Amino acid sequence: MFDLELPWWEYAARAAAIYLFLLVMMRVTGKRTIGQFTPFDLLVVMLLSESVSPGLTGGDNSVHAGVIVATTLIVMNVVIAYITSHSRKMADIIDGTPVLLGRDGKIFDEVVKKCRVAEGDVEQALREADCPLEKMKCAFLEADGKITILQN
Repeated sequence: MFDLELPWWEYAARAAAIYLFLLVMMRVTGKRTIGQFTPFDLLVVMLLSESVSPGLTGGDNSVHAGVIVATTLIVMNVVIAYITSHSRKMADIIDGTPVLLGRDGKIFDEVVKKCRVAEGDVEQALREADCPLEKMKCAFLEADGKITILQN
């Protein structure tokens, strides 16, 4: 239960490598993947956690391996948060930047498609903002995946 099968540093290296890999994959998949989970997205996240689990510990089920991996993941998260809070450039790279989806009552269809945003999501954001399309000043896809509507 407490014996490690691998050197302690290998668990930390595995956790760091998988953390960075998943961070890159989340950035590549786009803002909407992060911002609004569909049932399919939730399924993918659950399966992702199951698929990387053996890679984190190398099949070791000891308490120490779990503690080392968990500590490494938390430290990596704190380091990334520190870096992004102290560097605007790194925040833009890691977190992303807002994208203008529409202006002055016109939705930019090509941008919406490129960002993989469903038309219905933009329409829903307009309804939630109680803003008819013709009164929309700007629509943004925020870095966190939410759609923000500004009115005239």
